[in-house]
Amino acid sequence: MQRQKRLQVQAMSIRSPKSSSPPPWGVLLLLAHHLDPKSLGVASCVSKSWYLSMASDHIWQPLCMNHYPSLSNLKITHPSVSYHRLYAMAYVAAKRRVRGPSVPQFSMDSLIFDIHILGTKGNHPIVKIAKPGNEFCFDHNGVFRFDFVVNNYECLTSSMNEMLEDVKITWNVVLKDWSAVFTMMDYEGKVRYSPGSEGWFSQELPPPRCCSSDSTSGIVADLKLVFNRRKVGGDKVRVDKVSVGILNVVNWRYVIVEDGIRYLQHFLFPS
Repeated sequence: MQRQKRLQVQAMSIRSPKSSSPPPWGVLLLLAHHLDPKSLGVASCVSKSWYLSMASDHIWQPLCMNHYPSLSNLKITHPSVSYHRLYAMAYVAAKRRVRGPSVPQFSMDSLIFDIHILGTKGNHPIVKIAKPGNEFCFDHNGVFRFDFVVNNYECLTSSMNEMLEDVKITWNVVLKDWSAVFTMMDYEGKVRYSPGSEGWFSQELPPPRCCSSDSTSGIVADLKLVFNRRKVGGDKVRVDKVSVGILNVVNWRYVIVEDGIRYLQHFLFPS
């Protein structure tokens, strides 16, 4: 019984704040080698002395070599940089790489696509389209590619006898409140007016404003004309559909809608 009471008194004295003296630094360093990086970070917040002990290169070198071996080589050319600092830099960089892109500030409903196609020889309009985003026909794959059926009031037919003709294409993206506009395509090319044929045009888009003007964006504005399969009124042909989109030239695939909106956001919204 006396032994049990003596043990209880000893336990109480250990828990008492008055008797809580700091452990020897040698014990801390020995313990630190068995802690994970998160626990080391928490322990470093106890005091300045603990921070200096927990930031030792002997502790962080194996952690850095194990988790981020490529960045550990920086110690060779910059020996003054601690492994603790290298680990912190690598951890933040890894978090940024896996972080998802920011949510766009607007949706397709905020946009108007204005497309004009003129035959340059006769200066006659071929297609005139002004479509708000809420009327877009979205691609089933969720990519930034939209088809517009050309109605009679939007298209003036032209008799070209199935010959090549120079055309001028202008595609502007406008915010609905008319506060900003971005020109996706301002291009001159040739198209053959033939029943059932297609005319495909592309123009490289500028890089976002965060990049140098000498660099390339790797994406192009894409526009395709689809003509009616039969002549309308003698030798006239009519555009049935216009398809527009943003194409990635690296893999030759259309970007997803959100990425297309993020790209436009660089030019339609001030930084």
